[in-house]
Amino acid sequence: MRALALTLVLAAALFAGCGSSGGSAKSNGEESKPASAVLADAKEAATQASSAHVSGSISSDGTPITLDLTTARGKGAKGSMSTSGLSFDLVRIGDTLYIRGSDEFLKHFAGGAVAQLLHDKWLKASATHGRLKSLAPLTSLGALFAGVSAQHGKLVNDGKTTYKGADAVVIRDTSDNSKLYVAATGKPYPVAIVGGKQGESGTITFDDWNKSVSLSAPDGAIDISQFGG
Repeated sequence: MRALALTLVLAAALFAGCGSSGGSAKSNGEESKPASAVLADAKEAATQASSAHVSGSISSDGTPITLDLTTARGKGAKGSMSTSGLSFDLVRIGDTLYIRGSDEFLKHFAGGAVAQLLHDKWLKASATHGRLKSLAPLTSLGALFAGVSAQHGKLVNDGKTTYKGADAVVIRDTSDNSKLYVAATGKPYPVAIVGGKQGESGTITFDDWNKSVSLSAPDGAIDISQFGG
């Protein structure tokens, strides 16, 4: 799960619940599977879902990062993010990314004069190349879980527990004791990622699986490419 923290850091700006009910619901059998199989099942469930809500916070090398995003598979995402108190709204539609920074965000990255000019205005740029490319993985569940799956230490299945009242199976990375909670009933959706290496710890939660998501491009967005280098 360290790879998720790395993705957040690279973004220079960066998840309660699950998609199934607890209680007496029938087990989906994940508690008896090898840890690698549970991770694979969670990745498949997440990437095949039509949508999800991803929120939480992480501290990376002392830098606090938060996000609150709703993603829609094959369409994009919307929500907000912040780092070190610098916040911005975000919308992704296809290969285009829109951001609207707070006054503090604009002052930090562009100076006071530009901050006044761009107050409460949306900026747009490519989500696949250029200066905002690093934000794109945060707007796709597929990209996020590709990162989670790409780098980790030895995984163990710690069995069934509850997370915020929901039945879950715990997969633990023995290299840093970070934990992935996966729904123990119904579809094995990810519930939360908790912990991590010292200096890169936090909690990211996932919920609202497959709910309807409406995305629309902000009116009057300013193309960031016109500002040159």
